[in-house]
Amino acid sequence: MEMSMEQKKATEQVVRKKGGYRTMPFIIANETFEKVANFGLHVNMILYMLQEYHLDPSTAAIIIFLWNALSNFIPIFGAFLSDSCVGRFRVIAWGTFIDLVGLVVLWLTAIIRHARPQECHVETCPSPTGSQLMFLFSSLILMAFGAGGIRPCSLAFAADQINNPENPRNERVMKSFFNWYYVSVGFSIMVSVIFLVYIQVKAGWVVGFGIPVGLMSFSAIMFLLGSYMYVKVKPNKSLLTSLAQVIVATWKNRHSTLPPKNSDLWYFHNGSNLVQPTDKARFLNKACIIKNREKDLDSNGMAVDPWNLCTVRQVEELKVIIKVLPIWSTGIILATAINQQSFAVVQAGTMDRVVFNLNIPQTSFGAFTIITLTLWIAIYDRIIVPLLLIYKKGLTVKQRMGIGLVISCLANIVAALVEKKRRNAAIREGFMNNPNGVVNMSAMWLVPQYSLFGLAEAFNAIGQIEFYYTQFPKTMSSIAIALFTLGFGMGNLVASIIVKVVKDGTVRPGEESWLSSNLNRGHYDYYYALLFILSLVNLFYYFICSRAYGSTEDIQIWDEEVDTKLELERDVTQNEEEKK
Repeated sequence: MEMSMEQKKATEQVVRKKGGYRTMPFIIANETFEKVANFGLHVNMILYMLQEYHLDPSTAAIIIFLWNALSNFIPIFGAFLSDSCVGRFRVIAWGTFIDLVGLVVLWLTAIIRHARPQECHVETCPSPTGSQLMFLFSSLILMAFGAGGIRPCSLAFAADQINNPENPRNERVMKSFFNWYYVSVGFSIMVSVIFLVYIQVKAGWVVGFGIPVGLMSFSAIMFLLGSYMYVKVKPNKSLLTSLAQVIVATWKNRHSTLPPKNSDLWYFHNGSNLVQPTDKARFLNKACIIKNREKDLDSNGMAVDPWNLCTVRQVEELKVIIKVLPIWSTGIILATAINQQSFAVVQAGTMDRVVFNLNIPQTSFGAFTIITLTLWIAIYDRIIVPLLLIYKKGLTVKQRMGIGLVISCLANIVAALVEKKRRNAAIREGFMNNPNGVVNMSAMWLVPQYSLFGLAEAFNAIGQIEFYYTQFPKTMSSIAIALFTLGFGMGNLVASIIVKVVKDGTVRPGEESWLSSNLNRGHYDYYYALLFILSLVNLFYYFICSRAYGSTEDIQIWDEEVDTKLELERDVTQNEEEKK
């Protein structure tokens, strides 16, 4: 259907009134304050559980791993909900509200004295009751569900506001946007880790948990204030059904013979840019073969039975999910290694933390990860990329992901060597049976491993986000971003399993586990060495997956022009109806 000149003018007016960089303060404020409110809690939660709930380090670490895993699993459901049902704006709004409720419940655990076990200053302390743990866990679950609405949609929603395919510099603009968006998130996490954690340690948990509640309330208000300016991409209500139809149609047509590549037997809608399927995952191509035009198509050229015949685009939408899974899986071990910082927090508590006459909280050393990440992105985006463009060369997305995995291997080696040095110092100074003894060794020794993990994340994590976003159609952007958080969720789940297996499997008669509650009697250096071996194996696995994936430019255009035109036609029609 062609648009008239009046409709086109009305469409251009609609486009000019919505979106743009002016919406960024409202969207980024929402993401920033959500990160400030939540990540400080993730870092400090191990101390809250050790001090107030009297849990041992490995049990507290497992709980945090599972909480992080849930926080990163649920976004995939939030992504499908936003892309196929209600849209990104509503999912972010609901996620913000649920997250705020979870923060309030956590605040209440600090305010209400009977919500926690009694204070204890002896070696054997009372364990928390079932109701006390359920009260605590309910707050963590609510925050996880809130994150499931915000994290997969916020970046994609922000990209919707500035993405302009007609701009010849759009690709460069989007690459820079991903980098600086991650910087803004990193900066918020750094503020959280340094200042919010410090307040929680110095002013107590009531004040420390009350501040995130206030920040999250401000975040919700800011996001809603910009509502009238946002571009709100319509959800693809048939997405889940569409993916299921491809699977069913492929099975029904499994005995069919694939026609030649340039055949006219491929089924697609009029105006579609995708008129033939790609050669990857070719078995799915059988879902879009027209076997008999008279039986398969109606008088309008539409499929009579969509469960028997699908469009080329439907097939490619399912393919892109399947194709990225092997490369996606390589990020799991990286996430597992990055998420081991709970143990580094405990290590810092046994080391000299005085730097320039300032006693740094043990949880604040994680800020070096974010500082390194932020500085590298700034240098890469503003200095290295322009230099590479002069010579018309640059690092590909897959190369950046591979470099991140190499650096993560180095980070694990450094972590193992530093812990070995710390443990030897503790034994030499007579702290073998005193886990609270502070060794004559600066906690700044932990900075190299934190910084290397930050560099690994800067290369691999941002590379992953850009990779998924460029491979998926615009209508599946939230799902693309959610894959990244899902990988981190799997990393937390794998981390909890590894901790449990190592804790139980390394116990010997008369000997402590590698992950003993007494760091000086355990062997956390062996544990980091194990992570190095897993990371090295994962690196070679990535090389295989990257080579098998091949080109990242199989599909350049996902019918976005057609989709946008249809959306704008609907907007214009709706405006005309409202005027009438």
